Amino acid sequence: MEFCPGCGRRLVPQKRESGTFIVCKRCGYEKSAEGPVRLVRKLVHRPKEDVIVVDSKQESKLLPKTTGVECPACGNSEALWWTVQTRSADEGSTQFFRCTKCGHTWREYG
Repeated sequence: MEFCPGCGRRLVPQKRESGTFIVCKRCGYEKSAEGPVRLVRKLVHRPKEDVIVVDSKQESKLLPKTTGVECPACGNSEALWWTVQTRSADEGSTQFFRCTKCGHTWREYG
């Protein structure tokens, strides 16, 4: 790996009919490549995301319950809950609640 003597940016290989050169994409500096040059292509892997669909019958079996909150819609004291990182990583998670009686959903920021 070589760096541009003018601006310090990394030089990248470039093949031409007249040979292989290493070139600065910022300032245009170029020189003939000395010795063998490996051209590397970047491969970006995007894994498939698994999407799990849960209907309301399964929800009560999968999510934990709490009795420490009060539903703002009906006053029931039992709710299902889950957390989601809705803001930047250095801030607390958002906690969601769903009332087991009326199905109202609300959130509390951490």
